[in-house]
Formats: sequence, C-alpha cells, structure tokens
Amino acid sequence: MIELNHNLSFRLLVTLAGILLGSSYTYAHPIYTASPDSYRARLKALEPGAHLRLMPGEYKDGLPIHNLHGTAAAPITISGPDSGPRAIFAGRPGHNTVSIVNSSHVTIRNLDLDGRQLAVDGVKCEGSADWAHHITLDGLRVRGHGNDQQTVGISTKCPAWGWVIRNNVIAGAGTGLYLGDSDGQAPFIAGLIEHNLVVDTLGYNLQIKHQQPRPILPEIPEGRSVTIIRHNVFSKANGGSKASPRPNVLVGHWPLSGPGSDDMYLVYDNFFYQNPHESLFQGEGNIALYNNLFVNHFGDGARIQPHHGTTRTISVFYNTVITKGSGMTIVRRWGDPVNQQLISGNIIFALSPLRGTSTESNLTGGFSEARNHLVRPFAPLGEMNLAPKGIKVRKHAGNSARFAIYPDAGMDFDGEGLIGADRIGAYSLDKERPRWRPALEIKPINRP
Repeated sequence: MIELNHNLSFRLLVTLAGILLGSSYTYAHPIYTASPDSYRARLKALEPGAHLRLMPGEYKDGLPIHNLHGTAAAPITISGPDSGPRAIFAGRPGHNTVSIVNSSHVTIRNLDLDGRQLAVDGVKCEGSADWAHHITLDGLRVRGHGNDQQTVGISTKCPAWGWVIRNNVIAGAGTGLYLGDSDGQAPFIAGLIEHNLVVDTLGYNLQIKHQQPRPILPEIPEGRSVTIIRHNVFSKANGGSKASPRPNVLVGHWPLSGPGSDDMYLVYDNFFYQNPHESLFQGEGNIALYNNLFVNHFGDGARIQPHHGTTRTISVFYNTVITKGSGMTIVRRWGDPVNQQLISGNIIFALSPLRGTSTESNLTGGFSEARNHLVRPFAPLGEMNLAPKGIKVRKHAGNSARFAIYPDAGMDFDGEGLIGADRIGAYSLDKERPRWRPALEIKPINRP
C-alpha cells in the first residue's frame, strides 16, 4: 500500500503542477507486478487504466473481479506473461476460479485456468451480481472443467453486455461457454466471440440462452444490438454425451417484444466440426449465418428452429456443408409470424441437403458427392481442402453484392475480398489452396 499511496500522491502533485503551469501533461497509467503471494492485495486497489501483471507460477486463491471499474478509454487490465511460463490459476472447492461481480471495463488476458475436475467454473459472472459489462477475456487456456456437463469454462449468470471473448482455448469442459441463464433473465447482449478454440465438451461448445424482456439497468443497451460469433473452431469430435446430446453451438431467441427484440446474431467464418449425437448448429431469433464450414461425418449440419421462442429473420448464405445427416434446415412453427427466411448460395452435400421456405441458387448433392465438387473434402484435418473445383460449381454461382449489408460478407472464409464477384459456398471460386486448412487450433487472422 505504501507504493500505491506514493503513486497517488505523485499523481496529485503532477495534476496540480499541470493546472498551475498550464501544462498538458498526461499521467501514464500505473503498472504493477505481483506474485502468487501478493496479487490479492493489489486487486482491491486497481483504478482505471491500471495494469496488474502476474508473474509465472501457481495461484491458489482465485481471481475475484468484484466492484472493479475501468473506463472505455482506460480499462483495468490483469494479465499473465505474453510468452514463456504461464500464470496458472488452480481450481478450489466451492469457488469459481475467476469470479466477476458488478464490474466494468476490465480485461483479463493470458492466464491458465485449471479446474482440477472440481465442480467449479473457470470464469463466472456470478448470479448474485446485478450486471457486468465490457469485460474482455483474451488468451485464456481453460482445462480440467469436465467433471460434469453443468461445469462451464466461461459462464455469465447476470445481465452482461459489451463482452469480448477472444483467442481462448477451452478443452474438455462440461460446457464450453454458457452465456445467460436458463430462465432467460440474464441477457447476454452485444457480445463479440472470435478466434476461440472450443473442443471435446460434454454439452455445448457454446450456448447463448434465450432472453425474456430486458431489465432496466444503467447503461444497458436499449437500441438494436448485434452479437458476433466469428472465426471460431467448434468441435465435438472426441466429446459429447450420448445420454444428453447437445449441438456444438446453440443461440436462443431475443426478447419477443420491446428493447432487444430486433437484435441479431451474425455467425460467420467459423469451422464447425463433428458431433456424434446432435447437429453442429441450432438457432432461433434473428440470425445471419454465412461463410462457415460445416463438417459432420455422423449427423446434421445447421438447424434453424424454435427452441424456447421462434425463428424470425433468417439469412443463410455462402456456407460449405458436408454432413452425413441433414445439411441446412429451417423449421417454422405453425402460427409463427411470417419473416424473411432465405437459404441461398450454399454448397451442401448431405443425406438430406436442404429444407426451408425460400431456397435459391444452392449447389446440393449426396454426402459422397462432395469429392466431385470440392478439392479434398474427406482428407484428415490439416489436409482437408473444401475449396470448390471445376465448372460444375461455377455454374451455380450468383452475384454476391446482395449480401453486402452484412459485415465481411464480401470476403470469403480466408478473409479475401470478393465484393460483387460470383459466389457460392465459403470460398472464392478461383481458390485451390486455402490460406488456412481446417484444423483443431485457433484460426489465424487471415487478412490480406
């Protein structure tokens, strides 16, 4: 505390000097270094812009992010080393390892969370909290949280908005990410989920729960918001429960009326891989699903269907799908309001390729026919190549400009620009060698 008081005193003196001298001096935000023995004392005193750097080692007393508040311009950052040995937070009975309560504008980066197969979550925005907003989770490695399907790698159980969940690896958890609560009272709003690797979960790789009418809270978004799920790898190749099957990813409906009812999921540039017992993707509400790769040698691809609510405005385009069961399905419940629902420009090879209310310009065929139209669709991961080949694919293509309203829809799965070009499926028609061939690893940033 002596060093902290000294820093505050120095900061006050610099501010007073600046006022008296007319200086435009800007104080540099403080950086603290802590060890497993000292970090808990530092946590309580972090102020906007502060950066707490954790030394390598084993941290046995959890990471409580309780009533910590940065700002948009000066977030609080808590990080482990950028390289080399890691800061490892070990699970402990009765306590979620990273516990978040009533905090905002906090970044947590480059930590290992080892649950040790205890009945505790890796990161949990606690149900006792009123809210938590603008939390960034970046570069976490989450393991040892697979003792039960109810044990979660990253979970929110209170109203949460403005979260960024990026560059994390969650392996072998009960559920990878569970955002929201089962009663729909803990909305997850305006999130960005990107470049994560989630593999071998018992239940969902990712579930975003349905939402009841929005609570009234300070700063909660009231206008139209978008939650983006992009550039992730979701796999249940070596996971999944036959007794309690779950899709790799499920997104629930937005509020059926009032604030949030026009919110949308944008789900693009993801690799969905294998599910022995369920579909790769399931969703309801307002969804744009595009530029994704779906590979399931056991069952279904994507199903848009009512779960707790209803399907609404749906656009499914420029996906490449190879599945043993159904490929792309949109199911509208009898009596649901009529909304625009379109499946267009996809390449789908499946036992039952396509079912929907409005389908156009899709290339479809049986599961085994994929080898006639794609370069190496049945090769092992790392060698698999789902790029199109031959004139048989090109003749089904259409102009891509109509979907330009969606972010990055003018680029293919590799991030190469194609606005206005003829398109079908997730890759450029002229591409024979993708920049990144699907693998169980974090998808790299592949911008030109």
